[in-house]
Amino acid sequence: MREIIRAENAGFCFGVKSAIEQANKLIEEYEGTGRIYSCGPLIHNDIVTDDLQNRGLGMISSLKEACPGDTVLIRSHGEGTEFYKEAQERGIKIVDATCPFVKKIHNLVHAAYEEGKQPVIVGNASHPEVIGINGWCSGKAIVVSSCEEADKIKEDNLYIVAQTTSRNELFEEIISHIKEMGKTYSVCNTICLATEERQRSCMETAKKVDAMIVIGGKKSSNSKKLYEIAKEFSPKAFFVENLKDLPLKEVEKCNKIGIAAGASTPETVIEEVIANMSENITENNEKNLMHDLMDEIEKSLRLPRSGEIVNGKVLQVTEKEIIVNLGCKKDGIISKDEVSLEEGQKLTDLFKEGDEIQAKVVRTDDGEILLSKKRLEVNEHWNEVADAFENKSVLNVKVVKQVNGGVIAVYKEVSGFIPMSQLSDRYVENADEFIGKTIDVQVSRVDRAKGKAVFSHKVILAEEKARKIAEIWDKLSVGDIVEGTVMRFTDYGAFVDIGGIDGLLHISEISWGKLKHPQEVLSIGDKVKVKILQMNAEKGKISLGLKQTQPEPWSVINEKYEVGQVVHGKVVQIKEYGAFVEIEPGLDGLVHISEVAHKRVANIADEISLNQEVKAQILEIDTERKRISLSLKACLDKPGTVQDEEESVDEAELND
Repeated sequence: MREIIRAENAGFCFGVKSAIEQANKLIEEYEGTGRIYSCGPLIHNDIVTDDLQNRGLGMISSLKEACPGDTVLIRSHGEGTEFYKEAQERGIKIVDATCPFVKKIHNLVHAAYEEGKQPVIVGNASHPEVIGINGWCSGKAIVVSSCEEADKIKEDNLYIVAQTTSRNELFEEIISHIKEMGKTYSVCNTICLATEERQRSCMETAKKVDAMIVIGGKKSSNSKKLYEIAKEFSPKAFFVENLKDLPLKEVEKCNKIGIAAGASTPETVIEEVIANMSENITENNEKNLMHDLMDEIEKSLRLPRSGEIVNGKVLQVTEKEIIVNLGCKKDGIISKDEVSLEEGQKLTDLFKEGDEIQAKVVRTDDGEILLSKKRLEVNEHWNEVADAFENKSVLNVKVVKQVNGGVIAVYKEVSGFIPMSQLSDRYVENADEFIGKTIDVQVSRVDRAKGKAVFSHKVILAEEKARKIAEIWDKLSVGDIVEGTVMRFTDYGAFVDIGGIDGLLHISEISWGKLKHPQEVLSIGDKVKVKILQMNAEKGKISLGLKQTQPEPWSVINEKYEVGQVVHGKVVQIKEYGAFVEIEPGLDGLVHISEVAHKRVANIADEISLNQEVKAQILEIDTERKRISLSLKACLDKPGTVQDEEESVDEAELND
């Protein structure tokens, strides 16, 4: 008996339902002055939009197609501020059916933009809702739909919102990624609760059924997301727009069928699909019962083929043979030679009349069907392979030869195929290195009737790698100092391998000083000692620190520096009142303009330049305020010194 399960929260959402109601009201109250339009399809469902159009609601793609006196219905996706401004200037009436949840995002983004924040929208840049939201911040929003796109964000002070139909998992992943980038941000999760509930109920239903049918418009973003969820959690998934798209032949093979529908799908379409499917499945069930009866009759007339595994009941046992009823027009015979007997054992010791027995067909002649128990033992090996497939257990196989697209591997008497892509967790072009070796595999597919099996060694390697990573996680703790290898760089930091897993060494955690890029102090392959700052096992992310393995400069300043000491440094910043000199990373001193030279200096840039190496004397160390005062002129000879006079005399003598 087949069962149809409808997911909760399927069909029109609040925003869409409200827009439809306003459209119907507008059509009913239309007085014939000007035309009435929706700007773009009111919802992503052709059945609904065609009906509205037939009843008088036209459709335009922009206000340029409307005339003064016309009325334009703003759909639930919403529009930007310029749309309202243009309508007012041109004398076009507006009926605003923007979804209240979308309108809230408009207000949030507009307020954030006015405060000087950079709006970021997680969603599809080409979706009408996202375009409308962007219109409330002068089109200056950054739209991202993946962590890779978020990587390209250069701005800071971000304000992050989401398209209402976005998947919450993606939104949280992007937020986490932006946090790792070290950006300053505030966030408001604007994913519609109804959308979350619809996606959740679709997922829960998909887990319980053999096939999932998603009903929705092909252009509908939220319907497409439901289809992606259905594909992920159900063995079969179908995306249909209406009854004519329904794949009945495929659906009728399934015992449990789930139904989900997008926010733009009318109730009438959902009910029509369910009703028609129920009617056809019932009709087909009746047909199937008749087919099953015919199959039984045909089976009784058909003789089993050579190699076939058959079940039967023992009719008679002698010392020479066993007669077996196979349920067809002829009985089967198992000779003594086709049964494994121990020394002195007889057939009558093992079998008796009425026993259920399984055997393999050796040969079918006109007069008799010859069976074998011995040859069935090979089938036991297939049973082991099938059990391994069901239980996802491991088999040890020997790779014997390379074939087109992979290799042949043997488990006892069973030969299986390993695709080249499943032979290793790395790319393999030639399998010579594997020939003759025994490896562990999982069974990914088995077809006993056709004598085919497919193995995977890659799955085993992946599990071993996951197990090793889990062991590494168990051994690590926040605060540990570990050795790692610098593997790759990004603008916001470096990734360091700490024994099999990568951790992020953010640029702000590399040095006590300021860096523009990690490559200023690190190179690929460098061995570094790092401290574990944070661990998130669920997301598999580790935050590392390099500077934490070294003393903070101010904590040991009195051990290294004192007033009067001459130090060397680099000019890192020039101001009107002086220059900052980096003595060591994280430790800068100020050279006041009065301490640059023995003469009066009007423009400090005339005396020193950025990145110039200088020698300076420490005038003061203020540990409470973390300030160091330096003097360049203290390391310069004063004009009119003895040395200057001697040089003048020498120069005069030379002139004489």
